Amino acid sequence: MGISLPQLIISVVLFFVLFYGISFLLNMVLKETWIMLLIYPFIVMMIIDKIDTIEYFTNTQSALKALLDGFINMKLADIIMLSSGLFGVIAAGFTMKYLRKSGYQMF
Repeated sequence: MGISLPQLIISVVLFFVLFYGISFLLNMVLKETWIMLLIYPFIVMMIIDKIDTIEYFTNTQSALKALLDGFINMKLADIIMLSSGLFGVIAAGFTMKYLRKSGYQMF
């Protein structure tokens, strides 16, 4: 079953806003502008592979195979949604840099 266009549009906006907000708050608390950009690939891995994270340490080979299979079997809608989350993280980083340059000090 595929995803309809309204579902895709709502999902794109939701992923953008969700990751923008998380990244913005994390940037304010930790004062590291691009920390979420480093964390985002791990979040994508957890979304794609559908296995427990502990499997990467206990059963590395099958976990990496599941991750590769997840990447290979991604649909265009999944790629678009995850990309919009990445754009949200990047937008939050630039927003934070602009606010700090403008003199705002968060926490």
